[in-house]
Amino acid sequence: MYNLRYLLDTHALLWLIDDSTLLGTAVKEVYLDEDNIIFLSMASIWEIAIKKSGKKLQIPGSLSEFVTNHVRGNKIDLMPIELNHLYQLENLMFNHKDPFDRLIISQAIAENIPVLSKDKAFDDYPVERVW
Repeated sequence: MYNLRYLLDTHALLWLIDDSTLLGTAVKEVYLDEDNIIFLSMASIWEIAIKKSGKKLQIPGSLSEFVTNHVRGNKIDLMPIELNHLYQLENLMFNHKDPFDRLIISQAIAENIPVLSKDKAFDDYPVERVW
C-alpha cells in the first residue's frame, strides 16, 4: 500500500487509539504505512460529541483534548464536510440508516477513497471497504 488516502469510520478510530484487538489487521497495516494519508470525517467528531454528551461514549478529557491528542496527535487529518459530499447523499441508497455512516459513505464516494471500517453495510455502496 503506497501513498493512498483513506477515510476512517468512527469505530475504527476509537479502536485504533485504544490499540484494540478488534481493529482489523489491514487497517493496522494501512495506518502504520507512513506514506498513507488517513482522514477522519468531521461527521465522526460530531458523532463522538453526541455520544459523549448522551453518556453513550467515554473519551479521555474534553472533545477538544480528544481531537488534539488522539486525532491530530496520531497524524490523522480531519476531512471537512463539503457541499459535494452532501450532494452525494441525494442519490445514496437508503440501505444504511445511520446518518453519520451515510455521510462517511458520501464523502468516500465524492473523494474516491477507501473507508477503513468493519461495517459490512458499507459494501452495499460503491466504496472500497478495508478491514
